[in-house]
Amino acid sequence: MVTITEKAVAKAKAILAAEGKDSWGLRIYSAGGGCCGPSYGLDLDEKPLADDEVIEKDGLKVFVDKNTVANLAGMQLDYYDDGEQEGFTLSGGAAPSCSSGCSSCG
Repeated sequence: MVTITEKAVAKAKAILAAEGKDSWGLRIYSAGGGCCGPSYGLDLDEKPLADDEVIEKDGLKVFVDKNTVANLAGMQLDYYDDGEQEGFTLSGGAAPSCSSGCSSCG
């Protein structure tokens, strides 16, 4: 199961509130893959789908389809803001390393 940091919860709730979608949640979805393994995306969603797992933390709902949730085992959803860049990040887990030449994949 993916864990969610307090910073990620706070930022997601702020985004949902700013959009007027306080009752909505975040969706983590598989956005394809390549030689470096799967990639994931985030979106806002009103409600879970029939095959979703729902993760709740401090009032935030996160929807993940059952096929993707297994791939997220051991991963962490976090939010960073270093003054120049900001965004959500998924890290950890058993994802393969891209340090061995992913640029050679095309």
